[in-house]
Amino acid sequence: MKNKNTTIVLVSFFIVFSTIFVGYFYKVTRSAKVVLPTYGNPGHKVADFSFINQDGKVITNKDVKGKIYVVSYFFSTCKGICPKMNEHLTKVYEAIKGKSDVLILSHTVDPKRDTVQALKEYSLRYDADAKQWMFLTGDKKQLYDMARYSYLISAQDDTTGVSIDKDFIHDNHYSLVDKDGRIRGFYDGLRMEEVDKLIKDINTLEKETD
Repeated sequence: MKNKNTTIVLVSFFIVFSTIFVGYFYKVTRSAKVVLPTYGNPGHKVADFSFINQDGKVITNKDVKGKIYVVSYFFSTCKGICPKMNEHLTKVYEAIKGKSDVLILSHTVDPKRDTVQALKEYSLRYDADAKQWMFLTGDKKQLYDMARYSYLISAQDDTTGVSIDKDFIHDNHYSLVDKDGRIRGFYDGLRMEEVDKLIKDINTLEKETD
């Protein structure tokens, strides 16, 4: 009888201890702050820039200061990956719409043909408000330099096999920039699961900078 009582006490103690431990572990893991990595060399930040958006407005680094933004590269006559990448960006756009501290910057790699008027017509396909989703054109060298050296997007061949420029073709990734101008993530714009992760990471950055 004594052994039976001892067993009951031990089992009860184990159950109580397990419940407390599981509860504490759940609380700790739930409250643990998610921190996104920072990419590039130590101290790397996006350089100053000056481009023109689809409304003909000059956009500089001052316009994105203190904001989170997603960066992509494309060209309006692209028949390869661009349509799919921009279609996927509409999901991001819907998720951030109305948030004054989050933007999308889509840069052309073909500024000769992607004039302000061309970009305006292109942006209408996605019902893009220029205040939050900007399609940018400008100096070709600066567009390319920003991709390589600021946003850390690598060059690759277009899926159509037709290069508009032997020097550079847009990458299929988006970059995520935080409010301090640091690169905090890269996402394959052709994969919806990556787009979902981008949206989640934007939310994480918003909490990080609150």
